[in-house]
Amino acid sequence: MANTLDNITVPVSLPFTLSLVGLLVAAIAFVAGVSTASDFSEFLLTVGAGSGLAIGFAFALISLFDTARPAMIVSALLGAAIGLSLGSSGGALFGIIFGVVAARLIFWVHLRQYRRGLPTYLTSNQVLWHYGFRAICAAIFIFLITPILVVLPLSFNAEDFFTFTPEMLSLDPEGFSLKHYKDFWNSNEWQRSFKNSLIIAPIATMISVSLGTLAAIGLSQSHVPFRRAIMAVLISPMIVPLIISATGMFFFYSKVGNFMEGTLGLDKNLVGYIKVVLAHAVLGIPFVIITVTATLVGFDRSLTRAAANMGADPVTTFFKIQMPLILPGVISGGLFAFITSFDEVVVVLFVGSASQKTLPWQMFTGLREQISPTILAVATILVIISIALLTTVELLRRRSERLRGMSPT
Repeated sequence: MANTLDNITVPVSLPFTLSLVGLLVAAIAFVAGVSTASDFSEFLLTVGAGSGLAIGFAFALISLFDTARPAMIVSALLGAAIGLSLGSSGGALFGIIFGVVAARLIFWVHLRQYRRGLPTYLTSNQVLWHYGFRAICAAIFIFLITPILVVLPLSFNAEDFFTFTPEMLSLDPEGFSLKHYKDFWNSNEWQRSFKNSLIIAPIATMISVSLGTLAAIGLSQSHVPFRRAIMAVLISPMIVPLIISATGMFFFYSKVGNFMEGTLGLDKNLVGYIKVVLAHAVLGIPFVIITVTATLVGFDRSLTRAAANMGADPVTTFFKIQMPLILPGVISGGLFAFITSFDEVVVVLFVGSASQKTLPWQMFTGLREQISPTILAVATILVIISIALLTTVELLRRRSERLRGMSPT
């Protein structure tokens, strides 16, 4: 007997398929009804009508077709016709997608294709949990990603609105524009804040990486006393509420700033940058410590002992032996520190001044004082930067696991 079921053609009972489709659509209608219905009767009507239409649609497709492909074609054409009848090309596109997905789902259930690839010994409850767990994960993912999916298309709005215009919903090219991105690149305020972020974040990252890597290596030594207490103190900026950290930094760095200006005679603007850089470095150090410490868990310390036996001094051993192996963790921590500094707004509001206004600070000001859609364009740029950096982190994590023999090459 095969370990998995790959060729299943025997359909399940029609009542089972219709009941499951009705329950799925009822769950979707339940969410839609909660957010749109004005009273309980309208809510019940939304759930009941949605479930009833879905059952009727599924019954019609199963009665007319034996396979999914022709049903998907007819369902897509029907969805397109409904969308066009509403006078919207965007609705037609949505109707095609919905029709294909709906027909595919109906036959996926009715032809028992949900059993494909699963072990033969799984019971019905185990199969239900298999897909239920994935549905829960998908719902959480959609909940987290939806705000980003809303911001991205809105940044191309041709109008100065924070909502989708009828032209955008109908996919009219005139409803889309790059004007908000042009406003970002042509505005002195936005460009100055962007340059400040590009100055502060890299310097703070270098300080975080240097100090965090040294701290992680030191705390990984078994002979260091009070390692756990020291580690707890060093990663406390991640745990303590940011507003509390920002308040403490305000009082501390104000004294430091007065000393640098009054005693050392440094320029006030330079002192402001130094305070913000140091504050952001403090926020980034915990990320470096955690990632480097995780990398050192699988580090073979016999390599450093062998290098010492061959006459290498500690500095040479670190740069020639240890650093190449922990480099993915160091870079990952640096990327997290960079993202933390680049996106941070609370601390810079307490510690910095108008000359050190960063990009998140400018976005906060824009939301509070002038509702400008340029913020959406900037948010999209920040999302793209964050995705690129997190992708790099994931690639480095996989490389680190390969170097330490934790995953196949």
